[in-house]
Amino acid sequence: MSIVADQVRRLDARIDRVSLVPLTLGPDHDAELQALDGAATSVLASPRVNELLGIVKNLSSGLTSGAHLSSPRIQGLLAQSGLTGDAPLVEALETKSHYETDVEWLLVGKATVQTYGLLMSTLLDQIIPLSDDIWYWDQVLGSYPYSFLYTVQTSPLRMWEWSNEVFDESLDRFHRLYRDQFHGQASEAGDLSLAQQDGRGLGKKVKGMKDWYPQLSRHWRQFYGIVRQSVTERSVADIQHKIFSRVDIGRSEARSKQKRLRKLREMTATGLGVLLDEGLNFRGSNETHSDEWKSMLERSVALMDMVLPSVLFLDISVSEFEDRVFTGVEEDPELSIHIEESSPAGRPAVLARRLLKLLQDGLPDHRIAMAEVARKNGRPSRLVRYWLPAAALIISSSTILRILVNRQDDIVNWIRDLGATARDFWFNWVVEPVRKIVGTIRHDANSEIAIMSRDSLKADRDSLERMVVEFARDNPEAAVGNSSITELQISEIRSKVKEGDVTPVLKVYEHDLRRPIVGAIRGDLVRSLLIQVQKTKVDLEVAISGIDSLLKSQELVFGFVGLTPGVLVSIGIFQYLRTVFGSRKGVRKGRMVRRSVRVLRNIDRILSDATTSQNNIISYRDHGLLVCEVHVLRGLAHGVLPGDVEREFIEDLDELTNFKGVQVQMKALDRIRWAYAEWLSRMK
Repeated sequence: MSIVADQVRRLDARIDRVSLVPLTLGPDHDAELQALDGAATSVLASPRVNELLGIVKNLSSGLTSGAHLSSPRIQGLLAQSGLTGDAPLVEALETKSHYETDVEWLLVGKATVQTYGLLMSTLLDQIIPLSDDIWYWDQVLGSYPYSFLYTVQTSPLRMWEWSNEVFDESLDRFHRLYRDQFHGQASEAGDLSLAQQDGRGLGKKVKGMKDWYPQLSRHWRQFYGIVRQSVTERSVADIQHKIFSRVDIGRSEARSKQKRLRKLREMTATGLGVLLDEGLNFRGSNETHSDEWKSMLERSVALMDMVLPSVLFLDISVSEFEDRVFTGVEEDPELSIHIEESSPAGRPAVLARRLLKLLQDGLPDHRIAMAEVARKNGRPSRLVRYWLPAAALIISSSTILRILVNRQDDIVNWIRDLGATARDFWFNWVVEPVRKIVGTIRHDANSEIAIMSRDSLKADRDSLERMVVEFARDNPEAAVGNSSITELQISEIRSKVKEGDVTPVLKVYEHDLRRPIVGAIRGDLVRSLLIQVQKTKVDLEVAISGIDSLLKSQELVFGFVGLTPGVLVSIGIFQYLRTVFGSRKGVRKGRMVRRSVRVLRNIDRILSDATTSQNNIISYRDHGLLVCEVHVLRGLAHGVLPGDVEREFIEDLDELTNFKGVQVQMKALDRIRWAYAEWLSRMK
């Protein structure tokens, strides 16, 4: 809920409280209760009163949605009430009951509150964009490159205005010259009617081609000479262009527009502050006395009627603006205190017609005039700001199109290769590692890491065992020291071979190695050597098997390591695309934080530089600027702070804008800074 909605809700409740008092505690309430008969009951339940009460209810319906009613809705309800028609007759006023008049005042009060909220919302919506335009001019004036860019951007407009001025001046001179020549010919003839005839005959000569061409050629030469003379005179008279550079002229123009925007914001803020402080001010009214709040209602409508057009007077000071508004309210001819024969029963109708006029004429005229002033002094349009790159793009469009056509095949191949690369990256570095990790978790045999085949070691070990057993049978003396070998000894040799012990082979190898040549020819040197080669192969496979077991134990870790690069690259690309084409939520939150800090800074500056009265109350202008910044801050905090924290935040903001003295407001600002710094940091 915005600050305007809160204000409207409080004022609407106050209107209910002060307007229902006369209905229940009127001066003749006891007598009316004693004399309440069928006629009085019919007056209270009359269709007119019921219709008015229904309109009163509709005028409060905007509070359920947290906003004020729209202008067409308020106008429609006022017209439906019948109070905005012709002035009622005296007989009709005399037949009105006391209750019907009070209900009419209640209706007008509700309509005044809704109109008041509509005016506040309009002024707030108008003053906030002015700060952005003023910041734009600060940017232009704060940097020479920006000033040069602004000068280049607005050079066509400046040239167009200069050409129009030269053309208008030349055309005016040409008309005066032709008029002097025409009157001179008429005076030489000595007859005014002859001049009239010549004037009528001029139209006939136009139809004749033979007379038209010479006149056209002569007039064109005269007009061309006048244009050259105007250009020469303007070039001589325009000393500013000879003294200052084009950039300085652009900066001067930007400075002038910024000054007018600052004055417009200052006047609008003053008008907003006057409405907040003096409009619908119930502080001095007595709720049991009906005439006080009704008079306050009239003054509030007159105040709105004076503030709305006065904020556009940029040639007066703030103090003159305040004097003008308050003097206009005091001297307003439609106030009941200035009307001697004012009927109390007819005052609601006068007020309703004034509200309707304000909504129909005053508010639309103000919006149009305000938009025109902001347009003339605000930042240039997008067409002016971007005509230079647009023109460069249009000029180079043929070259760009020709490059695209000539390199069409290459561009298509680049796009196709990019798509294939992205697809292969996704499947090879993301999908496939994920599939392997899932297979590892589920103990899929096909997904296990293996350096060698599963049965390779078993086959080589069995082969070595058979080789050693056969060698032992062929050489029993070397194996067991006897001429024969038993099955028990062979079993023992098999068990030792499994443990890597091939002693029978080594004994023969050592014996034959003494005589290598004889052992190689007549002995078993070569056989024992080949058995040792098989033994070396088995030992190598055992080592590899250990490494294989180690890898299998860490297979899940290696799977995640293989998946990490693809996941990181995918997340980076996704984040980049989301930042570029997505919701940009993080970027918006960062901007909200920076803007919130700027708003708090502006509030601090307003309170530090505020002009205070004897009661230590800030001026209307400062109050209006303060309310604008608080309105922006509430909009930034909405949806970011939790519900309970946001309610406390709104309470502190309300205390910041209340009239409790500038010291209390500064303390409220300090409390906002330290109490909600954590939430502001979380918005990043």
